Amino acid sequence: MSDNPFFSPSTLVYELPPFAEIREEHYRPAFEQGMAEQLAEVAAIAADPEPPTFDNTVVALERSGAVLRRVSVAFFNQDASDTTPGVQALDAEISPLLAAHSDAVHLDPALFARLDALHARRHELGLDAESLRLLERRHTAFVRAGARLDADGQRRLREINTRLAADGAAFRKNTHDASLAGAVAVDSATALDGLPAAAVANAAENARALGRGGQWVLSLKNFSNQTELAHLTDRALRERLLTASLRRGLDTNGPLAARMAALRAERAVLLGHPTHASYVVADETAGTVEAVGAMLGRLVAPAVANAEREAADLAAAAAADGVAELAAHDWAFYAEKVRAERYDVDTAALRPYFELERVLRDGVFFAANLAYGLSFTERPELTAYHPDARVFEVFDADGSALGLFIGDFFARESKRGGAWMNELVPQSRLSGTRPVVVNNLNIAHPAAGEPALLSWDEVRTLFHEFGHALHGLLSDVHYPSFAGTEVPRDFVEFPSQVNEMWMVRPEVLANYARHHVTGEPLDAGVVERMLAAENYGQGFRTVEYLAAALLDWAWHTLPAGAEVVEDAEAFEARVLAEAGVAVAAVPPRYRTGYFNHVFSNGYSAGYYAYIWSEVLDAETVRWFGSNGRPVRESGELFRAELLSRGGSRDALECVRAVLGRGPEIGPLLARRGLE
Repeated sequence: MSDNPFFSPSTLVYELPPFAEIREEHYRPAFEQGMAEQLAEVAAIAADPEPPTFDNTVVALERSGAVLRRVSVAFFNQDASDTTPGVQALDAEISPLLAAHSDAVHLDPALFARLDALHARRHELGLDAESLRLLERRHTAFVRAGARLDADGQRRLREINTRLAADGAAFRKNTHDASLAGAVAVDSATALDGLPAAAVANAAENARALGRGGQWVLSLKNFSNQTELAHLTDRALRERLLTASLRRGLDTNGPLAARMAALRAERAVLLGHPTHASYVVADETAGTVEAVGAMLGRLVAPAVANAEREAADLAAAAAADGVAELAAHDWAFYAEKVRAERYDVDTAALRPYFELERVLRDGVFFAANLAYGLSFTERPELTAYHPDARVFEVFDADGSALGLFIGDFFARESKRGGAWMNELVPQSRLSGTRPVVVNNLNIAHPAAGEPALLSWDEVRTLFHEFGHALHGLLSDVHYPSFAGTEVPRDFVEFPSQVNEMWMVRPEVLANYARHHVTGEPLDAGVVERMLAAENYGQGFRTVEYLAAALLDWAWHTLPAGAEVVEDAEAFEARVLAEAGVAVAAVPPRYRTGYFNHVFSNGYSAGYYAYIWSEVLDAETVRWFGSNGRPVRESGELFRAELLSRGGSRDALECVRAVLGRGPEIGPLLARRGLE
């Protein structure tokens, strides 16, 4: 296909993928050619008659696979953001081939021999710090991928990797299908009593988009406790909605998860580790399973105690309504009632102050200008991959062009749940590229002509995901392997969590939190009460998070050779009870049936990363507010020492360069009320 847009670099600004030209039939030939080209490039490096040098081996490897990179980022972005049956079918076919391709590169003995020889004399090569780190990280990646295994070990490793890739693709598809099938429909708007008017209108628009006119449809978000539970007055409907959420995927993904956990355990032993968790954490900032276990264990007792105190309050409120026993589907509803009474906060009444466009431009973008001097210009003439996705050009403080930001904010049937950041083009001085990054959210699409009004949590998510975008946009590295978010998994959430602080900074909040009709600013006292109300709910939020993190940890600390779990639901119940987080009214934030993070999206044995990163986040937020520097000066230091460095320097070295010391857990405990 000579017209295949992936066969040559994009001619658009910033090498933005030419989405207007990309068709589904382009993907397979581009994957095939991309893999073939990279294997040929690797073979040439391995067969080079010249002795190995950093340039002819490490840099050559860094440059290889250009076609494969271009097609991969576009394809997996579409699979997540705007999938089709054809894309899903190709994902199932291509993922095992990509796993086999990765093995072909990492298990090439001649290529590894050259890397190994360079690594052995790395301190004699006169390399700059980033180049030395690239050599060390490349060598580590090959060793961790099995380069030192014997032939039998490598054969079995290839089999396992291929099977896991196929299972991961199946898990993604099953989750997508189960979430669609689990959507809850009602035949009358009155059934949705308690929901804000905008949410009722969104449910009608959702039904229309799904071809279910005359109904109102509540689609499932990717997490357990659906946001509507806080407002629906119909208790039976609340139960129906939460049950649909918690039960999805168990029948199809439960067995898949068990098989994947067993295969990961077997692979870990092949690679010299007792469990998959041990294998994963060895290359993260945590370092050991003991460190992760100690941190999670320290949080359980105070978090559960907090949740039990909250449950007593909620049970009393529920009893006043004649509810004899507080159930999981009651928690959010009565928590909202207690917050309204105790803190005089009605979260539904806050939505008119959080109109998407204003939050984006006068909140998220404004904060980026305040801290880093960035400015944003929408480029409607640039075509993204879906009509909802908007392209903005990003400029640095001196007016120089920095990169592109694509915002894709609305939910749709073709998009997976949740929120995330993708990097379509990495920044790199080696390749001469500047960053193109994407943020995806799942905000309900408003009816035609109506504004998109956000919940407090959706505002937080917008700021959070833009923190990932900043990590990509502000990258300043030589090698693409280190660009932006190419950092340890238990560090990657840190910059995004830090960026959440701007949503409540007085100068930022005052700039965006205004009534979308009257322009009236949100009263500062309301915000203070809202933050107090959030602290009140920390027990619930910490327990639901810990339950999910401990489920992930339990699946991935299973030893190799253990009997494969036959009943995922029974396994969950046992794990939560043994961990001390089996609070009946607080289900895990994710259950096995829809835990995409750990079974298909790269967070296996890594969901602990959110709270591990929050230790760094809490310290850094405190530093921003108390270091005595102006905001812009603090932002520039954070940018120079951490955001711009990507993976080119040890992650905790970056933290120490900002804070002046290592992190401590105290600020996190105070934030979550766990002291």
